[in-house]
Amino acid sequence: MLDKMKRILALASAVLLAGLYLITLILAFADPTASKDWLKASVVCTVVIPIFLYAYLLIYRYLKK
Repeated sequence: MLDKMKRILALASAVLLAGLYLITLILAFADPTASKDWLKASVVCTVVIPIFLYAYLLIYRYLKK
């Protein structure tokens, strides 16, 4: 069960990060003045999203026992 959940979360995070970069690219062309802000947000989310997912897995393991 845990392996299946890990795979689902890994796929979800990969799709989320890919979507984040795609949106950043589109918005950079739409509004070049705010492109630095969107890039900063993408970089922060690249670090924060996997940390939150890892923390979710740790909490799930702890509560499962």
